[in-house]
Amino acid sequence: MGNITKAIIPVAGWGTRWLPLTRSIEKCMLPIGNRPIVDYVVEDCFKAGITDIYFVVAEGSTQLQQFYSDNAKLNAYLSYSGKEDMLKYATPPRANFHYIEQPQNSKYGTAIPVGLAAEYIKEQESVVVLMGDDFIYNHDGSSEVARLIQSTPENGNAMLGVHRPAQELSRYGVIDLNDLGEFVRIVEKPAPGYAPSDLINVSKYVLNHDLLMAIKYYADVDISGEYFITDPINQYVVGGGSVKVVPVNGQYLDGGSVDGWFEANKIVLQK
Repeated sequence: MGNITKAIIPVAGWGTRWLPLTRSIEKCMLPIGNRPIVDYVVEDCFKAGITDIYFVVAEGSTQLQQFYSDNAKLNAYLSYSGKEDMLKYATPPRANFHYIEQPQNSKYGTAIPVGLAAEYIKEQESVVVLMGDDFIYNHDGSSEVARLIQSTPENGNAMLGVHRPAQELSRYGVIDLNDLGEFVRIVEKPAPGYAPSDLINVSKYVLNHDLLMAIKYYADVDISGEYFITDPINQYVVGGGSVKVVPVNGQYLDGGSVDGWFEANKIVLQK
């Protein structure tokens, strides 16, 4: 795949499974070790050569913006207190961060933030899309985003797939493959025993401009209920498009639930 320099990271969810904590702390800012969940996603993007990150944030959100901004008072304190060695942890990365507000109490679902950010991607560009409350952890420090980009056909589309036990499949969108191992569709939360495979979709994609526009058009129409990004992806493939499935190399860690967050901390802190 050619050079991809832009990533879209939706982080506008309320984090209802984390209430009451998310009354005051945004879900993407929940800590894994001494860093927020979303920072692991951002770090993986930087390792893959991403230079522009488009965060889709909740209306009125400030915590993410503060985290990726300089804190002059903290820097002055560290210098005054003889803790200059800590400045490297207090200094945010030098990158192009963009913040797009998603209106609250309006359309919702994984397609909506991607549709909002689509206008910032040029016609000949492809883009990485990654949710901000989970990540792939590689103990050797390698980049899963880089692997995904490298595995994507030129001007094509790809998604990461994660193997999960049969008893967990009904909680996820499950990837249906044909006899050649090619993507057919994503089946959302299949009934127990009816999952088409043991590979789940974790909403980590490389999207070309055509598929990105299909998602934007879908997000712009009026329907009732949730706008799943998997609906326009499925329709794109039915219409003759293709999406490559890339099995993950690292370990999938999900901070969206308390149990997943606890497991993610155990794994990261063991290192």
